Amino acid sequence: MRKSKIVCVVGARPNFIKAAPLLRELRKYPSQFTPLLVHTGQHYDDNLSQLFFTDLNLPKPDEFLGVGSGSHAGQTARIMIEVERVLLRESPDLVVVFGDVNSTLATAIVAAKLCVSLAHVEAGLRSHDRSMPEETNRILTDHLSDLLFVSEASGINNLSREGIADDKVFFTGNIMIDSLVTSFETAMKSPVLEQLNLEPHEYATLTLHRPSNVDNAETLMKLMRAIEQIGEATPVIFPCHPRTRKKIAEFGLSDLVAGKGLIIVEPLGYLDFCKLVYNSKFVLTDSGGI
Repeated sequence: MRKSKIVCVVGARPNFIKAAPLLRELRKYPSQFTPLLVHTGQHYDDNLSQLFFTDLNLPKPDEFLGVGSGSHAGQTARIMIEVERVLLRESPDLVVVFGDVNSTLATAIVAAKLCVSLAHVEAGLRSHDRSMPEETNRILTDHLSDLLFVSEASGINNLSREGIADDKVFFTGNIMIDSLVTSFETAMKSPVLEQLNLEPHEYATLTLHRPSNVDNAETLMKLMRAIEQIGEATPVIFPCHPRTRKKIAEFGLSDLVAGKGLIIVEPLGYLDFCKLVYNSKFVLTDSGGI
């Protein structure tokens, strides 16, 4: 029996969490599948990339494209050029993309242009806010895909309204839960609370990274002031995304995050973050994945 070559393309932390269970499953059937993992390098430092690979027991990528950061157009274009090179060489039977980052859309366009079958994991999600770059990525990727794996019922309804054929759509559930279930016991052994001198349920966890929240000085200032007030009652632990840290400095808001109620830490790995969230009194986030 001929084996199917499946190329999974990831670029950012949410992609890694979704890809890990799928790759683990594909590798159980070596006589049927040849899975290849391509990492575009959209998230490229140790905390945003390598640490997640380690925590999730993801194999070393078969290809690391190293595209790095840049404008939406520049980053997407570089990913397209590099992914095209890989797909032309490998001639896969199927390309799998995840979520809604620039790597997702760039790969989808290349696969469609090369007439390679494309699957989208976490299809059909919509914020109905066209100002979000992720919304553009989601919509275009879904309309280019041959197989759409949906994580929740709203996704089926969204795709139906947009005219996508029912026989392309599969309600599979949220693959991120597979990663959580697999990693939960190990995550609970993380020493992150001791390292940050925290007691369970006596702190809140914050993540903040959406461009609509952090790229505008007035918006970010209002958010940081609100969080500062919350911190007066409950300490807020903030694993700060590099994008947000850069904007805080750029907009001169460092004084608003210097109070003892808001504790900024470096980005955390998957296991540490799960432990931090699990023991939080509450979570403040602009992330759909969390």
